[in-house]
Amino acid sequence: MEDQPEILRVDGLKKVYKSGQTDLVLFENLSFQVRKGEILAIVGESGAGKSSLLHILGTLDRASEGDVYCAQIPVAKLNDDAAADFRNREIGFVWQFHYLLPEFTAQENVAMPLLMRGTAYRQAMEKAAGWMREVGLESRSHHRAGELSGGEQQRVALARALITEPKILMADEPTGDLDGKTAELVFGMIQRLHRDYQLTSLIVTHNLEFARRCDRVLKMHQGMVEEVPPQALKI
Repeated sequence: MEDQPEILRVDGLKKVYKSGQTDLVLFENLSFQVRKGEILAIVGESGAGKSSLLHILGTLDRASEGDVYCAQIPVAKLNDDAAADFRNREIGFVWQFHYLLPEFTAQENVAMPLLMRGTAYRQAMEKAAGWMREVGLESRSHHRAGELSGGEQQRVALARALITEPKILMADEPTGDLDGKTAELVFGMIQRLHRDYQLTSLIVTHNLEFARRCDRVLKMHQGMVEEVPPQALKI
């Protein structure tokens, strides 16, 4: 990956929360870069700030200090409308909870980002059908979220995240609610889609076995970030 261009750069990032009359410093002076095509794991104890960092990188939240550059665009300085546009064009999100809309079918949920952009219903549904095949759920296309298993729900959420053809996939504990066998299936699918669609992926995970299979690992601890070799992680 050394010959690939830098797609994401973080310089001196700090996040402070107000707690009554005191300031709670979640992390500070975080600096790192991510190259195009990498799959990067972010690990650390609960409360270390992993999800908050991902939210800032994905323009869902703002840092207290520091800069985030994506393809040399200073995304931390974008106003709310510009940040939303950037997010919708460039980033696909997958969360620990699927957030599927229960009143719609799985295929309609996958199509939703395109429908919200104004894409014609038929065109959006045709593309969604292709993504349902991609995640191995074509036969479940017309089932509603409540009729799907947890693993199926996450696979639908993954298809929904990628239907807009983002450059970057950001996943926050995407296998955290799944049993071991299902988690392996979902993580393997993330790896395959990352490779097939030439994504750059940032994955927050407590699963150190999965983190070891990523290109790089950032470990957050006591407000700092340290890069560690994937194989150095103790499972």
